[in-house]
Amino acid sequence: MSMAMTLNDVAVAICLVTFVLTGNPLTASYAYTVTSYYRLLGTLTYFFPMAVSQGSELFISMKRIQKFLQFDELKFDILENSLNDKQNGKNDLQEIIGSDKGSIRIKKASAKWLKSQCENNLESIDMDVTPGSLAAVVGAVGSGKTTLLHIIMKELELESGSVNVTGKVSYASQEPWLFGGSIRQNILFGEKYDDIKYNEEVRVCALQRDFTLFPHGDRTLAGERGVTLSGGQRARINLARAIYKDADIYLLDDPLSAVDTHVGKHIFEECICGYLGSKCVVLVTHQLQYLKNIQNIYLLKNGQVAVSGSYNNIRDANTDYSKLMSNIEGEEEEIRRKSKVVQTKEEKTEEEAVPVLQREGKSTGNISGRVYRKYAQAGGHILKVFCLLLLFILSQAMLSTCQYFVTFWVNIQQWKSTQNIRSSTATGLLENVTAPLDFTTPSPQSTDNTGFADWWLTPVFLSENTVIYYIALIFLMVVIMNIRSSSFYAWSITASTKMHNKMFENIVYSPMRFFNINPSGRILNRFSKDIGALDEVLPMTFMDTLQIGLQVGAICFVIGSLTYWIMIPTICIGILFYVMKIVFLETSRDIKRVESVTRSPIYTHLTATLQGLTTIRAFKAEDILKNEFDKYQNHHSAAFFMYLGANRTFGFWLDFVCVIYIALVILSLIFVESETFGGNMGLALTQTLALTGMFQWGMRQWSELENQMTSVERVQEYADLKHEEDNYTVELDETWPEHGKIEFKDMTLQYSLDDPPVLKNLSFVIKPSEKVGIVGRTGAGKSSLIQALFRLTHIEGSILIDEIDTKSVALKKLRSKISIIPQEPVLFSGTLRNNLDPFDEYKDEVLWNALEQVELKSAVDDLPAGLDSKMAEGGSNFSVGQRQLVCLARAVIRNNKILVLDEATANVDPYTDGLIQKTIRKNFDTCTVLTIAHRINTIMDSDKVLVMDAGRVVEFDHPYNLLQNENGVFYSLVMQTGKATARTLMAIAEENKTMKDKKE
Repeated sequence: MSMAMTLNDVAVAICLVTFVLTGNPLTASYAYTVTSYYRLLGTLTYFFPMAVSQGSELFISMKRIQKFLQFDELKFDILENSLNDKQNGKNDLQEIIGSDKGSIRIKKASAKWLKSQCENNLESIDMDVTPGSLAAVVGAVGSGKTTLLHIIMKELELESGSVNVTGKVSYASQEPWLFGGSIRQNILFGEKYDDIKYNEEVRVCALQRDFTLFPHGDRTLAGERGVTLSGGQRARINLARAIYKDADIYLLDDPLSAVDTHVGKHIFEECICGYLGSKCVVLVTHQLQYLKNIQNIYLLKNGQVAVSGSYNNIRDANTDYSKLMSNIEGEEEEIRRKSKVVQTKEEKTEEEAVPVLQREGKSTGNISGRVYRKYAQAGGHILKVFCLLLLFILSQAMLSTCQYFVTFWVNIQQWKSTQNIRSSTATGLLENVTAPLDFTTPSPQSTDNTGFADWWLTPVFLSENTVIYYIALIFLMVVIMNIRSSSFYAWSITASTKMHNKMFENIVYSPMRFFNINPSGRILNRFSKDIGALDEVLPMTFMDTLQIGLQVGAICFVIGSLTYWIMIPTICIGILFYVMKIVFLETSRDIKRVESVTRSPIYTHLTATLQGLTTIRAFKAEDILKNEFDKYQNHHSAAFFMYLGANRTFGFWLDFVCVIYIALVILSLIFVESETFGGNMGLALTQTLALTGMFQWGMRQWSELENQMTSVERVQEYADLKHEEDNYTVELDETWPEHGKIEFKDMTLQYSLDDPPVLKNLSFVIKPSEKVGIVGRTGAGKSSLIQALFRLTHIEGSILIDEIDTKSVALKKLRSKISIIPQEPVLFSGTLRNNLDPFDEYKDEVLWNALEQVELKSAVDDLPAGLDSKMAEGGSNFSVGQRQLVCLARAVIRNNKILVLDEATANVDPYTDGLIQKTIRKNFDTCTVLTIAHRINTIMDSDKVLVMDAGRVVEFDHPYNLLQNENGVFYSLVMQTGKATARTLMAIAEENKTMKDKKE
């Protein structure tokens, strides 16, 4: 762009020099005709580089869109949800039409997610589910259960075999997908509201009590990805959406894992067996206690059906599942229980307060000087800014000097053609020629009134080296302008980079509340569009504003020096332009802010759509999401085109005023001033004509600069975010904590001053190496307890670890010393090695050993690059259970003294559950382990159980001791699992108590 800025003057110089060197006298008519032509071409030379650059970007974007559009698409047959063998697609159409509605028939189906894979994810699958029947799919982690559902929904193309599905399909995903609407909107999902049907489904999904706890019932906003809800609530709402749809086939991917045992029992009996009793249901589950009443069970192992048939068939087969099922043989679950088991006395348990999404704020009025100052400071020291301004002024001075030089040159040539040159009159000539400059500094060699300009310009214009001097000036101008441009863009890149890094740093270190009240689309908007404006649009606009401002000032000076009469309309026009700019900015600035704010919902909607794409397609809800996207896009487009329209209108009126101004200048030169030399007249005319587009473009760019500064304002808003409180006062060595003792002292937690306390005056002690289970009903505060331990939010009171207050410990130190296996594990998009050892602290042997202990070594061996294999976004190339095991392997590698399990075994099969428990007992025997659990059986061998209710600790003792209190909360939770299971759990607690007493 720097070359484009000087190309016009360089081209004029080349023409003039060539004309003179060929022996022609330089005349005003020739010089300023050429200058005028190149002025007309100036716009082309300025915008052509931008056109080339943007054309290249357009071509690349079109190629990317073309590549995306050329991807394979899902194939929809004439019959809804009917997928035929792509290789042997010769199924009898009459057979399909004549088959019962609501059936699934799979024959020798094989499929794989990636074409580059050597082995199939599913191999020779046979499955036949008839209308009105319930089929269960069980198997170990990574055995292909979810993949099986995907081929039924046509989300995965077959390699061989066939899948025939008749009837409408509804689907509940393993990882609950919720969008940012209300809970009712998430359940209805485009279906018509039926009060009777809706209330019945709320009942069978055990959501009635939750709705009474929510501040606005089922109209409470779920937040992005259900951030305002617990894991169990998200799972039940996800299930309610699936069963609300009137379908023939229901595919339920492990809906019972994230809920409490008694709630799971209620959902299985009332919803799956009762409400959906007449429908075709495929249930993926790890809850073996429900298999006894199912006659159609498929056990998957390594992508194949190992055993299929009734409960007895699976139990009698020689598999790991057979042994697990034998262990629960003889347990007689109660078939019917009163609904009050789930509703639990309708006691008022306070809801665990979670921040609600806030509207995106926007500033009003003028851009504050602080925003400009912060942007300038981001570019470097104030001295650097001062030097840049000097370069701009110097480059404009060189440009004006070159233009003046041509004027003097033309005037000299004009005088030569009419008079004989005499040395005695040369000085008199220059008095007239250089009058516009009005330099009056006396020559050191003269004592008369001859100006300084006369003294130094005389030998220049009367010598034969005029062309050389002119070329030297042009060359110097080009060099200075290139230095100016490169320095400015380097400064702007530095400013953009620093502001991006500052914003990223402050967001990363922001409290968790910030992410709860701000959807991802809002954050992505700042990092994409606003940072893009800082990188691409703002530097160009800033450069234009400074450069054109100096040029306009120089032109006004030139015209005014030739005829002072024109300064009167010049001043008037300047005032008029400034008033027009103020009026324009009053509206355009706020329109620009609205345009920026309306862009965020588009990003949020796209993110949510991509996360729930499988669910959306299963519900045939593409049109609903498309219409929603169109609504958000229309809101943004309305603001964007209004902004463009305001800009074009502003430009039109600027041009109109410029035409009047140019007419006044020309008339004054013709009728008011009688100019002797054509060079002066030509300079005035060409400079005035240059204002035609320059005034208009300069004012538009000045206004655009202020509008684009709204992006700096928005970036600075996030760059000013406060970090989490980290006022640590204690320096600890690497051995801390040595024992793992945890003590809560009068600890209270509330998410904000406007919210009620979530945890209230908690006081208890967890001894070193104790294994503590944490239980409680939904909203009791279990997850908040973990947040307090990790200091994810502000607390009152204190939490001590090995007698050290966690408030006095650096956050990085504290969190690195506590391992956690979350309920919803997430892997980052780096390599598997980066996920296991993000700080590259351990050798490969340690990583492989950890993978072997969690039985993932063989799965990693099968990856193309082993530990260096790239993980897909969110770790989607691993199953949920495998991701859970990766988190466990990470904890094994860190080997911290404190381990937190947040529903860690909810999404895994019983075998993997046992593996996790075994690994924890083996590797964390001397560690303190806190386990939040829905399945009571996973914590019955704990040293103590912490029972929470309404944000308070209501019981805290060994599980056996708690079971002696028949009026206790823990006793009621155990009894809700059923008589047979309760007896088993009591026996486990008693045995564990006996063993513990013997050790003591």
